[in-house]
Amino acid sequence: MARKKPAESEFIAFDVLYQDGTQTSNRRVASADLDPIDGDKSAQALIEAQDRKIAEMSGRPRGAIKSMKRSAVR
Repeated sequence: MARKKPAESEFIAFDVLYQDGTQTSNRRVASADLDPIDGDKSAQALIEAQDRKIAEMSGRPRGAIKSMKRSAVR
């Protein structure tokens, strides 16, 4: 019986730490949207765009991103 190659994940999750000390976990970014050369830096731009959209809808702006790292794989 042949084994199937595991499919690549459609999303990559990031843990984000903001300048004000707040943290969000498992912020998802579509893997197709990431630049293969500059992956995590392009993810930061995408998460900042998500933050702007959320702030627009909620009326509560998000602070600047201090750091971010990929979430642990489950």
